[in-house]
Amino acid sequence: MIKAKKILAFILSFFLWIIAAGLVAVVFGISYWFYSTKAVTGIEDEYVGKISVPAGTSVKLVAETLEKEKFIRSSKLLYITIRFNLFNRNENFTLKSGTYTLRSSMNLREVYDLLQSGEQEYISVSIPEGLTKTKIARILEEKNVCTAAEFLASCMNEKLLEEYRIPALNFEGYLFPDTYFFTHGMKGDEIVRTMADNFFSKISEIPSFADFDSKKLHDTVILSSVVEREYRIREEAPVIASVFTNRLKHNIGLYSCATIEYIITEIQGLPHPGRITYKDLKIDSPYNTYKWAGLPEGPISNPGTIALEAAANPAKTNYYFFVLTDPSSGRHTFSTSFDEHKAAENTNYISK
Repeated sequence: MIKAKKILAFILSFFLWIIAAGLVAVVFGISYWFYSTKAVTGIEDEYVGKISVPAGTSVKLVAETLEKEKFIRSSKLLYITIRFNLFNRNENFTLKSGTYTLRSSMNLREVYDLLQSGEQEYISVSIPEGLTKTKIARILEEKNVCTAAEFLASCMNEKLLEEYRIPALNFEGYLFPDTYFFTHGMKGDEIVRTMADNFFSKISEIPSFADFDSKKLHDTVILSSVVEREYRIREEAPVIASVFTNRLKHNIGLYSCATIEYIITEIQGLPHPGRITYKDLKIDSPYNTYKWAGLPEGPISNPGTIALEAAANPAKTNYYFFVLTDPSSGRHTFSTSFDEHKAAENTNYISK
């Protein structure tokens, strides 16, 4: 009898111990839940950061990154809540790629919702008319969109060039200048596609381009890239294009200093020259329009709509020369003969 009582007491004690341990575990679990789902800091002490989630990234990696960057208290708890849909039992969690802005004052539920919102954080990038692909690459890198090297490599992607039927070695001239909204970590190919699609969309609005084959289009882009670097006043762009067109018809060199600058800065990789010297005019390059007649080998900039329209629809003139005569306004004087040109020439500027 006494032995049975002892056994019963032991069993009762064991169950009480289990219950107590269970209660401790429950209390610990609840405490852990409330502690780990709390924001890392209050609003007054919050810090802000960004996280990039490329397509195909695992939930575990994202959770570990967030804990490492101190935006959540526990990567394991975030993983569990996602794995078992603890915050929303009626809907499966879907991690969406994008660039997200995190605040340390966000609790775990807010982070959970953000990661499946798919709300991209866009980076505004303004590309002015007349820039080269190299200068565009630097802007993209400075804006943390992608590396300059990746963008330049994409500009020379042979499959992309073939897809867009561009008869050249790169996309120079077809990267339309505009304000774009890119995302952090975008692929170079995607950026080039966006800019090239914009280019072809813009020229589709210019009737003259409608019947151009790829060769005619490319020649027009080359011409417009030179016009882009030469004109200052909008109404003069078609007139400058007419000067170059007249010269091309008679196999006369374009004599554009802009092509020399392109050789020096883009091909030779040297700093922008303070002035063009006679030695520079003798550089042996298919882009040297002082040494060779005809168009340069390829575009020397990425032109905007004004230059593209001017090259496609040059004014009807008898001009063969122009010279900058009003630097403050950017106005040129145009001439039909060399004697007229010399009379108008300002000795402080190299004539065209």
